[in-house]
Amino acid sequence: MARGLARKILATGRVTESADGSAPSGEAIPDAASALRGSLQIRHVDAGSCNGCELEVASTFGPVYDAERFGVRLVASPRHADALLVTGPVTRNMAVPLAKTFEATPAPKVVIALGDCALGCGVFAEGYGVEGPVADIVPVDVEVPGCPPDPTTILKAMRRIVQQ
Repeated sequence: MARGLARKILATGRVTESADGSAPSGEAIPDAASALRGSLQIRHVDAGSCNGCELEVASTFGPVYDAERFGVRLVASPRHADALLVTGPVTRNMAVPLAKTFEATPAPKVVIALGDCALGCGVFAEGYGVEGPVADIVPVDVEVPGCPPDPTTILKAMRRIVQQ
């Protein structure tokens, strides 16, 4: 029975949709991403979100969507990362840590702003503890809109970066 299953897996191959040719939100994928082809090590930074995006990121790396099969991994240190995945509006307490994390990430690096709050502060705009969107603190290369964006959208953005 195990041999039959193995044959079936080999005969079927990878069953997933191909990444479409468009970048998320229509912008071009940055030149830095060309050096990251085939592999992407991501350091996730929660800059002050409501945790909605974090749930979707967890689903993206869970067993159903399994982003690791495309060469995308989460890492624990910015020194090991190729990209920063930033969620939430940047709070006053997270502005300096986010900038330091960006500086600690070796070049070439890509910054992915994930969710409406990271792009424009969303419902937290004009809040007393909000510094601003991610682009006000660090340069953003890829924008992934949504509140929160679903795992399929997140995965498409990551697959475009690794060009798979």
